[in-house]
Amino acid sequence: MHDKYEIVIGLEIHVQLKTKSKAFCGDDTSFGSEPNTQVSVISLGHPGTLPVPNKQHIESAVKLGLALGCTINKENRFDRKNYFYADLPKGYQITQDEQPICLGGGIVIKVENKEKYIKLTRIHMEEDAGKSIHDVSPKYSMIDLNRAGVPLLEIVSDPDLRSADEAYAYIGEIRRMVRWLDISDGNMEEGSLRCDCNISVRLKGTTKLGTRCEIKNVNSLRNAKRAIEYEANRQITILEAGGEIEQQTRSYDADKDNTDTILRDKEDAHDYRYFPEPDMPPVVLTETYIETLQKNLPKLPAAFFELLTLEHQLSEYDAKILTDDLETANFYLTLSKQTQNKKAAANLIINRIKSYLNENSLTLKDFNLGFDKMAAFIKMIDTGQVSSAIAYQRIFPVLVENPSKAPVQIAEELGLIQNADVDFLSQIVDEVLASYPDKVTIYKKGKKGLIGFFMGEVMKKSKGKAEPKSTNKLLREKLDA
Repeated sequence: MHDKYEIVIGLEIHVQLKTKSKAFCGDDTSFGSEPNTQVSVISLGHPGTLPVPNKQHIESAVKLGLALGCTINKENRFDRKNYFYADLPKGYQITQDEQPICLGGGIVIKVENKEKYIKLTRIHMEEDAGKSIHDVSPKYSMIDLNRAGVPLLEIVSDPDLRSADEAYAYIGEIRRMVRWLDISDGNMEEGSLRCDCNISVRLKGTTKLGTRCEIKNVNSLRNAKRAIEYEANRQITILEAGGEIEQQTRSYDADKDNTDTILRDKEDAHDYRYFPEPDMPPVVLTETYIETLQKNLPKLPAAFFELLTLEHQLSEYDAKILTDDLETANFYLTLSKQTQNKKAAANLIINRIKSYLNENSLTLKDFNLGFDKMAAFIKMIDTGQVSSAIAYQRIFPVLVENPSKAPVQIAEELGLIQNADVDFLSQIVDEVLASYPDKVTIYKKGKKGLIGFFMGEVMKKSKGKAEPKSTNKLLREKLDA
């Protein structure tokens, strides 16, 4: 990247909502059904049919707007965005143009340990188009209209982003927020969250925006970052050669890692011939309705993050993982109330429970080990009855298969309880030191790192039953005598 240029990025994120029915009719919205089986005369726009707003669509928009600090527009109107494309069955899309449901607001991102507030322009409600499939037939493009009419929220940022890394962080934070509020699964691979990237470059120090190009429907965080980097470099190369940037809509090819496919040339709002949706009256929100949703919002990720780092003294890394979604954050809080060792509670969830769930394609809702058993598992390690490694590797897998058993009971049955008895340890330590007189001499001459070797030998000889803290203390006493 040439140092004399600055990248200016604005993002339009389309979030598919977790509603059971479509935005303006009762068609099913589940993912993965046979093509063109989730359509009706309303979603296909047959003459004489009338759309009806989805209550959950509106509620999700208000909840997201409140969480992001937006101003909620009490009088909402819908508009028609007119364009012809094969996967748009009505020939227009119902959206919001002049009066979006949310204005302003923003979200904090963190890149290289620096926080930055990214402002939002608006959030508006709209319906999705269908899906064009180009890789089934060598001759034809296929159309699946199951997605047509699915409720979306479009989140439009100001052009506040200045790097691909910032864009990556911003998309990640938006995805975390919609998952946190449980309004979308945010699954980019299934198309639940898609991103259009508006990119321009300008000389550093100038304030005038350059000519932008839009990269459509980027479907992963990694691809968004790569698309922005490629497009910015493409524009800089043109400017350095004395050329001019043309306003275009382009597509990112992940296999070729380029944005060289041009979809459309310059396009403005008037090209879509927006006009008010004649078949739906305004949707008016009362102050009471908005206040009720505000009161019922969960504690937001930033507040949870502060609680975990300041009060629970967790690292930022642990706090970030535990606040990735509300279910995990609440799970941690419940467990942390049953143990004094907050760090151990975090480690158990991050290093073992999450891995177990991923390996078995489960969620926390499916995890049937009681919080009392998890707390007992942590206490067993803290009191030195078993080592952390043994507990995680040997006891945890048995515990999750036998959730009615106590962790200590499993440790006893497997013969894994550690022994801190001085007579037991002293005999083993003496035998180990007698077996390696040369290493004892080297230790006494100052090579204190050999303590690890002696610890390992004691553990082998005791078959892992020697309690580490007591063993280490005894070894040092005998070696330093």
